[in-house]
Amino acid sequence: MATANKDQIEERVTEALVSFGADKDQVKREADWESLDVDSLDLVELSQIVEEEYGVQMKEEDMKEIKTVGDSIDFIAERAKS
Repeated sequence: MATANKDQIEERVTEALVSFGADKDQVKREADWESLDVDSLDLVELSQIVEEEYGVQMKEEDMKEIKTVGDSIDFIAERAKS
């Protein structure tokens, strides 16, 4: 399990979203999932990556509150510190 700063988390989240088909130029902190064409299955895969790499569980109720790329980065960074 890696510890990481927000820049590293942002880089990894961006990498994952691009692998799901999002356009790298569109992946910004304020971008929402719909604008990136990220669906619920992609979010499940993202949550698995996050748990494996950072030890942070993103539950279904958490995912309902996470609306943007920035929300996900902040969520992961906050939980990874604990």
